[in-house]
Amino acid sequence: MAVSLSTISYSNTFRTNKHPNIFPKQSQKNRNRTLSLLPNPFIRTTNLSPPRSPVAVSAISGSPGIDASVVSEDTGSLLDRVQVFDLNGNSVPISDLWKDRKAVVAFARHFGCVLCRKRADYLAAKKDIMDAASVALVLIGPGSVDQAKAFSDQTKFKGEVYADPRYSSYEALRFVSGVSTTFTPGAGLKIIEAYMEGYRQDWGLSFEKDTRTRGGWQQGGIIVAGPGKSNISYVHKDKEAGDDPPIEDILQACCS
Repeated sequence: MAVSLSTISYSNTFRTNKHPNIFPKQSQKNRNRTLSLLPNPFIRTTNLSPPRSPVAVSAISGSPGIDASVVSEDTGSLLDRVQVFDLNGNSVPISDLWKDRKAVVAFARHFGCVLCRKRADYLAAKKDIMDAASVALVLIGPGSVDQAKAFSDQTKFKGEVYADPRYSSYEALRFVSGVSTTFTPGAGLKIIEAYMEGYRQDWGLSFEKDTRTRGGWQQGGIIVAGPGKSNISYVHKDKEAGDDPPIEDILQACCS
C-alpha cells in the first residue's frame, strides 16, 4: 500500500464535566471508578497525546507510489540526520544510499524476524530486473552491526545490508510500532505460511538486547528513492507484520 503523509496535531487535554453533587459521599478513588463507567454524555472529551508526533496516513489504493513532493519537509530534514552502518561498522548517511543512484530500500522489523527473511527473498528474486535498470537493492534493520552481519550470513541476501541501531530511520519515516501491529490474525497466518515454506525465526537475534529493549514491536516498510537525496518516489508502510506490497508496484516504481 502506498501512502501519503501529512502532519496532524493532538490536544494535550483531558477534561470531564464537573458534577460535584452526584457523588457527595464517595471517596475520590471510588468517584473516579464510577466516572469511568458513566455513559458518553458525562464525558465531554478525552484527548491524550501519543508519545511522539503523529502523522496522518491516507492510503492511495492501487497507486504504485507517491510523488516526492508529498514527503514532508520534516521527514526529509530528519532523514538528513540519519546515520546507518555497513557490515564493516562504517557510518553512512542514509541519503547517501540513493544520492547518486536509484535504490529499493527495505526496512526489516528486526534482524531475527522470520517474515523479514521471507521479504529479503521476495525482493532478491527480482534483483535481475533491478540490476538491468541499474537499481540497487538495500535492506536496513534496527539493531547492531553484529546482528546485521548474522542476518547477511544466514540469508545470503543478494543486496546491501545496513544496521540502524538507534532506529532513527524508522522514526524519521514514521513506521508504525506496537503490540497491536505485531500480533494480528493476518500476521499469524503469514508466520505459519513462512514456516511451512522453510523460513525460521532466529530467536537468538530476536532476544538480543538491541531488539529486546524495543520489545520487537517495530514494523518496517519499503521505499524507492533516488537519484537525489530528496527524491523519494515510493513509500510503503507496513500496517502489520509481514505486510508486503505487491511486487509489481515496487518494480513499476523502480524499474519502469
